[in-house]
Amino acid sequence: MKKNYAFVILVLLMGAVFLSCQTHQAPVVQPQFQPVDLNAKLKSGAYKPKVNNFAVILDASPSTRRVVGERTSFESSKAFLYRMNRTIPQMTLNSSLRSFGHWQDGGETTLHYGPTRWERGSFQGALDGVAEGGGRSPVDQAFDLTSNDMGSMSGRTAVILVGDGEYRGFDGAGAAKRLKARYGNNACIFTVLTGRAEPEDIAIMKAITAAGQCGSFANASDLESPQAMAGWVESVFLTKSPAKAVAPTPAPAPAPKDSDRDGVYDKNDKCPDTPRGATVDGRGCWVLTGVTFDTAKWDIKSRYYPILNNVVSILEKNPSLRLEIEGHTDNRGSAAYNQPLSENRAKAVMDYFVARGIASNRLSARGYGFERPAATNDTAAGRAQNRRVELRPLP
Repeated sequence: MKKNYAFVILVLLMGAVFLSCQTHQAPVVQPQFQPVDLNAKLKSGAYKPKVNNFAVILDASPSTRRVVGERTSFESSKAFLYRMNRTIPQMTLNSSLRSFGHWQDGGETTLHYGPTRWERGSFQGALDGVAEGGGRSPVDQAFDLTSNDMGSMSGRTAVILVGDGEYRGFDGAGAAKRLKARYGNNACIFTVLTGRAEPEDIAIMKAITAAGQCGSFANASDLESPQAMAGWVESVFLTKSPAKAVAPTPAPAPAPKDSDRDGVYDKNDKCPDTPRGATVDGRGCWVLTGVTFDTAKWDIKSRYYPILNNVVSILEKNPSLRLEIEGHTDNRGSAAYNQPLSENRAKAVMDYFVARGIASNRLSARGYGFERPAATNDTAAGRAQNRRVELRPLP
């Protein structure tokens, strides 16, 4: 009788051990981690969401209990997902979390979260509840079932496999190809290796990544700093917004030209090529401004000598300069009266220049009467402008 009791107790103890292998839950790994804030990039408009969903496949198989460094591969996987969940900026996403490597009725994978609207706190709670498994490593089954999970998700999905890559005997790459064939450009596969990083394990993870035709392979040990994790999250979840078309700045209008530098632009200059220092009117013509004559007279008053002497100085500085001195009148009186008056006034100015040493062959005098008014003859101010002497450089 005692032997029977001992046998029952032994069976019960073995059962308890067996169950503990199936339900053991690794401690929640939440290291000190201050994520880089990626929300500013979204708010600025410089970046926009790259995906609408993400589906996580977590390796919980027994091989992940192997300690590398200070943690098991399983603990490193959960720590990576913790950092990822903290770093994802606040954006509208759907998500799911499935693990594999369990012994249980109905298969060897477990759906822990979703598919549902991603919420940082509830996703982390589901992740904390994932226990280490005691079964095999059917990564292919996990991909096939994740493909079904994604059926309720619309838009682009990032499929993220986190594990040790020890999936010999399971066609993970083939299952990844099936998922890719089903969703096409709407699915990209990202693999993150934890644990020993053996060459064969790396090759398996990279083959799964390649089956997705887009995505990337990374080692979790390279993504532990906040900056490195932010870079990875940015590459998976965000994309740069297209640069806004900037209207070309019109070329500045060319500055108006003033070839003879007399203060009147070429387009308005009626008398181009006046020499430097010449006093011109609004038309750009060289006028002896202020020089007037008494009615019916042409003698030059002494108070106008400084004006005429300025012209003499210009002629002396420009020995090749030749001038035509033009006399003009307003329209009061007849043409027969104004014509000789304009000629005499022009000749008086010429005689002044010759008396000051300017060679006469550089000068000519001509009167135009009232044929060429510079202003209206309807006002006193206009008529005053028309009673003038102009100097025109000769070629």
